[in-house]
Amino acid sequence: MKKRSFFSTIVAVAAVGVLLAGCGSSSSKSKKSTADSNVKITAVGSTALQPLVEQAASDYQKDNSKVNISVQGGGSGTGLSQVQAGAVQIGNSDIFAQQQDGIKANKLVDHQVAVVGMTPVVNKDVSVSNLTMAQLKGIFTGKYTNWKQVGGKNEKITVVNRAQGSGTRATFESAVLEGAKAVKAQEQDSNGTVQKIVSSTPGTISYLAFSYVNSKIKALSVNNVKPTDANVTTNKWKIWSYEHMYTKGQPNAATKKFLNYMDSSKVQDSLVQKLGYISIHDMKVSKNAQNAVSQK
Repeated sequence: MKKRSFFSTIVAVAAVGVLLAGCGSSSSKSKKSTADSNVKITAVGSTALQPLVEQAASDYQKDNSKVNISVQGGGSGTGLSQVQAGAVQIGNSDIFAQQQDGIKANKLVDHQVAVVGMTPVVNKDVSVSNLTMAQLKGIFTGKYTNWKQVGGKNEKITVVNRAQGSGTRATFESAVLEGAKAVKAQEQDSNGTVQKIVSSTPGTISYLAFSYVNSKIKALSVNNVKPTDANVTTNKWKIWSYEHMYTKGQPNAATKKFLNYMDSSKVQDSLVQKLGYISIHDMKVSKNAQNAVSQK
């Protein structure tokens, strides 16, 4: 009886060992499964930058199937506040974080991925093709209310501004208004909406990123300088900004890999130009958060 009892104990212990080994294997598989699961990156903010990030994300995911990148608009102010709060991995912005109220720029890391030129645009029925900077300022501060006052036909000027918190608005007002107060006008929060309103409303003027200018609207020259990429690279065209992708501190591994892709030749030498942006590597000048421009 004692021998049988001893033998039974050995069998029981062995069985427990097998079960524990199985549990260990299951735990290991579970950890591996978690490690191999999809990674999600959310980028929110600037609508001027949105088309570039959306297309780059789509291309990137073709070769990185386990990465899910969601790109949303909302404006630069939203992007900066959301990334600061840790709600998203990337905050897209047309302005430096230091230029946005309520943002602790020292807690964010700036990744500059492109440059965007911005231009005043009008409905195609407007006969004016060029404005001086003073005239442009006068229109957006309410000094001029009819196109005949700036060399056009007798037609009311309808101003469409961008919403507060828009990086495009901040860039435009910094370059054009220079601290003056903008006239009260309807406000829109996206480049796409502005594009549609200007194309369908006679006498309308607003401003857009170069990438949103199409054949349905007319871009204006300023001081007889045309809004071209080449003129932006030398600062001959004054209305431009960097496109920033901010992270809260250093990015995690997956986000860093995507940001590196944004700076790669696949994006900078091809996609950037195709979508109407300017490569940061083509700039012959640089600009800081105080808008001071210097030669590289």
